[in-house]
Amino acid sequence: MNILRLKALLGAGCFSLALVGSAMHPAHAGGIERGGYDIDLLFDPAPFATEAEATYVMPNRKLKNGVDTNPLDGDITALGSSTNESADYWVPRIGAKAQIVQGVDCMVDYSQPWGAHTTPGLWAGAQSNMETDIKSDSYGATCSYKMDAGKGQLRFIGGVFYQKVYGFKEDLVSPLVPDFGGTGRVDLTSSGWGWRAGIAYEIPDIALRASLVYNSKVKLDNISGSLDLTNVGSVVIPIYGSTQYMPDVVELKLQSGIAPGWLAFGSIKWVNWSVLQSVPICPVGVPSSLCFTGNAASGSQQITSLDLMYRDGWTVSGGIGHKFNDQWSAAGQLSWDRGTSHGYGSQTDTWTLGGGVAYTPKPNIELRLAGAIGVLTSGHSGIVNGENGYQAGTEVSYDFGNDLVTAISGGLKIKF
Repeated sequence: MNILRLKALLGAGCFSLALVGSAMHPAHAGGIERGGYDIDLLFDPAPFATEAEATYVMPNRKLKNGVDTNPLDGDITALGSSTNESADYWVPRIGAKAQIVQGVDCMVDYSQPWGAHTTPGLWAGAQSNMETDIKSDSYGATCSYKMDAGKGQLRFIGGVFYQKVYGFKEDLVSPLVPDFGGTGRVDLTSSGWGWRAGIAYEIPDIALRASLVYNSKVKLDNISGSLDLTNVGSVVIPIYGSTQYMPDVVELKLQSGIAPGWLAFGSIKWVNWSVLQSVPICPVGVPSSLCFTGNAASGSQQITSLDLMYRDGWTVSGGIGHKFNDQWSAAGQLSWDRGTSHGYGSQTDTWTLGGGVAYTPKPNIELRLAGAIGVLTSGHSGIVNGENGYQAGTEVSYDFGNDLVTAISGGLKIKF
């Protein structure tokens, strides 16, 4: 088989297979990850390419054996010991890439890398959480420079991104209010900048690509919002949070043609979720030196907190793709995501199996459709000890079994 025929079977079409694989990215990753970071569009060989993609995720995490472990503030065990914690959500992404000059490519993109939405409602743990909704918006610009190196090309990658992170949390503050309407609500917002750097090596003739990319932490030092206690006869209190960081991320991706029309791909990713433990919330006017996680005896003047208590996350995935003809390609992928919860919360390990197809009706148009099904593994949530003698999980303990998560994804790419 001559090299031109081999390139036709393993080249640009198989890069599409890797993109189908990215659409099957773990459907319910650890921490508060939603879309994560994705710069695969930067590698498209076309002078100009744009794509839009949306993923709809349907987790079904059920909590059981819930016990109100602090009855002194009102025993609410009678509200029920089980609930469905999870809520469905969308993850959109859009990007455009252009070749600026020979060897230099740049892309801009919008994504939602972080997010979480839990809706356990009125149950034994309502004083810990009734609803939490965290969202993010990220705007990025990434460029690369590539040069010949051996049989392939070496690519240097760099970029910046601006992120806004915002959301709210509602708890049951007083069970004595009629119909359990004694709720409180915290609204918070913040923003910050980050950067990325990486390196990649490609041999297009055999669809080989290896990339290693680091995405920096995003410093959130302007957390502000309000605490609404009007449902318990109080007022709306202006609040702020101490400086926090969204995690830095390191990801290694590999792909290579293994036979005519066949591609193998995989990735390993580390996310520094341990930077998010407990976010102390304090009234405006309290000195920042006194706004830290801890109890009153330690000098802390926090009035509430957002407890996460995460450990670092790891994601490992691998898959196989096949190009049937010039119009149709398909891929399958298996992923494991190490849970970030370790005794508090329900973010345990997730196993996901995904599959997808790519249809190219014309050389410059590509349609993608993917689906995934996974298992959210079982566990227990209770008290976890943090810094300064602070304990998270003192309001409720509960169990959860192996639960199902599913997702569907669709995308469109146009290139010139």
